Amino acid sequence: MKKKLLSIALILGTISNLLSQNQTIEQDWLVHPIAQKSQIQIKDSHIILDNGLVRRSFFLGDNLVCYDYFNKSTQQQLIRSLKPEARVIIDGKTYCVGGLEGQNENAYLKKEWLKGLRKGSSDFVYQSFEVKPVEPFVNWKASTWASNTKHPEGKRLILSFLPQVQDLQGIKIQVNYELYDNIPLIIKWVEVINQSHKTIHVDRVVNEILGLVEEESAVVGSPMQMKKQHGIYFETNYAFNNAMRYDISDQTTHWLIDSTYTSQVNYNYETPCLFEVYPEKVSHIKIANGESYKSVRTHELLMDSYDRQRRGLMIRKMYRTIAPWTTQNPIFMHLVSQNDDQVVNCINQCAATGYEALILSFGSHLNMEDTSELNLSRWKKLADYAHSKGILLGGYSLFSSRRIDDDNDVVDPVTGKTGHAFFGNAPCFGSKWGLDYRDKIKHFFAVTHFDIWENDGPYPGDVCASTKHPGHENLADSQWKQMNIQKELYRWLNERGVYINAPDWYFLDGTHKIALGYREVNFSLSRAQQRILNRQNIHDGTIEKTSSMSWGFVPLTKYQGGDESAILEPLNEHLSDYEQLMMIYYGAGIQACYRGPRLYDTDDTKAVVQKSINWYKKYRDILNADMIQLRRADGRDWDGLLHVSSSLAQKGLAMLYNPNTEAIERTITLPLYYTGLTKEAKVREKEGTSKVYSLNRNYEIQVKVKIPAEGYTWLVIE
Repeated sequence: MKKKLLSIALILGTISNLLSQNQTIEQDWLVHPIAQKSQIQIKDSHIILDNGLVRRSFFLGDNLVCYDYFNKSTQQQLIRSLKPEARVIIDGKTYCVGGLEGQNENAYLKKEWLKGLRKGSSDFVYQSFEVKPVEPFVNWKASTWASNTKHPEGKRLILSFLPQVQDLQGIKIQVNYELYDNIPLIIKWVEVINQSHKTIHVDRVVNEILGLVEEESAVVGSPMQMKKQHGIYFETNYAFNNAMRYDISDQTTHWLIDSTYTSQVNYNYETPCLFEVYPEKVSHIKIANGESYKSVRTHELLMDSYDRQRRGLMIRKMYRTIAPWTTQNPIFMHLVSQNDDQVVNCINQCAATGYEALILSFGSHLNMEDTSELNLSRWKKLADYAHSKGILLGGYSLFSSRRIDDDNDVVDPVTGKTGHAFFGNAPCFGSKWGLDYRDKIKHFFAVTHFDIWENDGPYPGDVCASTKHPGHENLADSQWKQMNIQKELYRWLNERGVYINAPDWYFLDGTHKIALGYREVNFSLSRAQQRILNRQNIHDGTIEKTSSMSWGFVPLTKYQGGDESAILEPLNEHLSDYEQLMMIYYGAGIQACYRGPRLYDTDDTKAVVQKSINWYKKYRDILNADMIQLRRADGRDWDGLLHVSSSLAQKGLAMLYNPNTEAIERTITLPLYYTGLTKEAKVREKEGTSKVYSLNRNYEIQVKVKIPAEGYTWLVIE
């Protein structure tokens, strides 16, 4: 009997919605690039940003105000009421930047009302605009394989505002917008520029304020109970929580109630329809004359669907576009070493099997904080040897979840003592030790020419009440200053070609990879359990991030306890499990940390590794393309995923797994909408002969496959 799979049904529902909007597959920007490029037009008293997918318009009256935020795919208007461009608190006083006052009805907005509205008496007032091409936020240098090596293209709009208040003379505020080609995305940030010949303190910058159309109306209900606006997705470059997911790591987005919206349905005026962006724990930032303060960067992606799969595809497209370094995906091994000879041996094994990089794992004899000439020359020699073999060399370094001492650890504002940090004890990045750590890492990479940095326990957002640390003044600015120290370090490394693994959400400031999400003790479970758990982690961890942004874990030796059923060593005694774990991860386009003392122990093991890597490299392009989750692993029936691309010769590759002890035969429905195919698809199983299938009206085909017992197969779609 044909299974009605929920994920496929949702995809097909989204396709039906798109077609009902008279949008064909040829017009879908997720399938084919649209022709229109980003443009900024000046018409009469209006500035209009438009790229064919999103339009954002401003009116130039008594002040500048955004009155139009339009999703051209859904024909949805997002703005219901006028708000300032930004809000700043300078030296304890609050000022609006731009905006117009006097809108009486806040449920909707008519353009003819605009001319009758007026600026506030203390607001920063619009002065001028400038248009430029967008420039890379990180001038990244790709040193590894990447599926996208292009910098994004688009337009940048710079709006300048000056104060009306005499005390603020010499302070200018710039509101920046970036609009990108072929994606309904706008990035916004605000810069406070101090040319007042005095020092000021910025207590808060709210860099985005939107009076949005509500998602739902409820007569009774709190903001926590009601849905937020799903027609727009927000993400900033100020996120941390070790959750391996952005939505939980977010520190800046605030859904608020709007007291001016008196015609709303909610009896207590509690509809969450006012959106603001600012970091909660940041204040009292000192800005000397000639310096400036740049806010967080808010990424605003207009959505055209409620389907989680399509929304995930849109978010992944955003990363591929504005953070192309996240598409780098080198093949690496995690070595646990005790001496240099083991490093040399593993470099040779990587070269012999097609691996591209070797990372000295935690527990190895590498210490990047040792700046002695002996240590640096030792690791430079090993890096030079790796490079001579065509292998990148990297290593692990721990920042947080360690104690330094009372002078350098973060100070708890409640107790006035160290401790009670996110990881219990942790150094302050603004302490002398923290600043020295940053400099030592830079020096190590500059001297040794290492290629990869695995930064564990990166700065997790700890506040610090110390008034003696040189990198921050006190509690108020401690989070902001520490965050910027780390961001600068990541960008410095990225721009020199260093690849960065970091277990927190710093992608938009230069990191490349994060974990799928896992529970470490699960790697002490049996190999059979790990196979299914890994496939579940892959399914869950790649809906909102790409395969290249994700890493998995395969412990070759004992890890976090467990018995002999949990480990792969001796490798030649567990070749089937070793191959399956590689194919599970490589089949998803994901690099796993194969952690142990070696990649192979016999010629038979070497042949299995070579075979797996050769297979991955053969299909590397499509395996790094977007992924459709077909069926989550449940240990009862088949599970699988489908890679899709409309621009590659291979339009799709499906990986199908059977957890059962007997072979199974199933008819699998493959949704091919995102392959760009419209009529026919050629499908072959493994390296067999292709068979032609006709697509139905929902762009799907049905393929009968036999999946071996506790095994896998794959289908190639062309």
